[in-house]
Amino acid sequence: MQTETLIKMANQIGDFFEAEPNQTQAQQDIANHLNRFWTLDMRSQLAAYVKEKSGAGLHQQVISAISAHLKV
Repeated sequence: MQTETLIKMANQIGDFFEAEPNQTQAQQDIANHLNRFWTLDMRSQLAAYVKEKSGAGLHQQVISAISAHLKV
C-alpha cells in the first residue's frame, strides 16, 4: 500500500482520538485500533516510515502511539 495512503488513514484515526483528554489513553487507543484492524504489513510499513522519516506528515499523537504501543 502507498505510504501516503497509510499516513492519511493513520491521521484520520488520530483525529478521531484527538478528543480523548488523557493523552496516554489516546495513544493506547490509536495503537489498539491499528493492531486490531491493520495488517502486519501495513503496521510494519508505517512503523518503518516513522523510524526512517521521523513520521513526517503524521500527527504527533499517532507517532507516539506507534513508537510506544504498535505491535510489529
